[in-house]
Amino acid sequence: MAVLVTGGAGYIGSHTSIELLEAGHEVIIVDNLCNSDKIVLERIKELSGKSPKFYEIDITDKEKMEVVFKENKINSIIHFAALKAVGESVAMPVEYYSNNLISTLVLFELMKKYNVKNFVFSSSATVYGDPEKLPILEDSSLSVTNPYGRTKLMIEDMLRDIYYADNSLNIAILRYFNPIGAHKSGIIGEEPNGIPNNIMPYITKVAVGQLPHLNVFGDDYNTVDGTGVRDYIHVLDLAHGHVKALEKLSENPGIVTYNLGTGRGYSVLELVKAFSKASGKEIPYKITDRRPGDIASCYSDPTKAEKELGWKAKYGIDEMCEDSWRWQSQNPNGYKK
Repeated sequence: MAVLVTGGAGYIGSHTSIELLEAGHEVIIVDNLCNSDKIVLERIKELSGKSPKFYEIDITDKEKMEVVFKENKINSIIHFAALKAVGESVAMPVEYYSNNLISTLVLFELMKKYNVKNFVFSSSATVYGDPEKLPILEDSSLSVTNPYGRTKLMIEDMLRDIYYADNSLNIAILRYFNPIGAHKSGIIGEEPNGIPNNIMPYITKVAVGQLPHLNVFGDDYNTVDGTGVRDYIHVLDLAHGHVKALEKLSENPGIVTYNLGTGRGYSVLELVKAFSKASGKEIPYKITDRRPGDIASCYSDPTKAEKELGWKAKYGIDEMCEDSWRWQSQNPNGYKK
């Protein structure tokens, strides 16, 4: 039986694919490589000793996706593939709604046809919007402040409706916070195409001299130093959380939702300081205007995941920064030679 990993050549998907292979799962990756590189597949094999099966397909293409379902006995799906940048989603809402929603619908149409019952959805803490209180629990009120977050919440609502109509399904919604870090080997990490939208690859590219400075979006929030506070989680902890979620689905729990975070928030400037310590590099930065759709603070209460999945983040901010720097310093041009 196999696990289909959509977006499996991407940042979180690649680390999760390694974790799945090491846990003994057969892995099938579908990725259109719009924000990843085919060389990742070689490095997954190098690190795990096993080769995932790979299809270069856009999952909004139902006809091509049906080939994947016909050729493989798929038991479970982990759905990462999505456009995922908050700022970009504000400028490109049509593309975000089209890609993120249609891809999920295609998967469920094929799951029904081929009798696939287990589904893990890559959701986000953005569904909590500007939280009323901190830390955030899974039953906190849901709202969104940008189109990216709205696609995640709309898909969550879709999943709840789909489960209501067919409770033979098992669905895990994983709301994770801000993934950073890289594999301990330094062989794979976060390498977005073009100018990074996420903070850590931006910091690392400043550190290797590819970008002049970090833009810090706002210093007038009600936080410890005026900059935005986020719950940063190591990508390896996140990958492990997906394996634990699959194990949970084998118990036929129905539809379940978990926060994946550390429960500790750090400001942008605290993150910059931690990275400087880990790398020995000063990170020049400039304060700019707030970014549309951003909020002041967001950090989790991950107690439910620890209690029900037996999962708990084990890496702290120093290790996240050390591993991010190891990846970038060993691969200054990312996956390009």
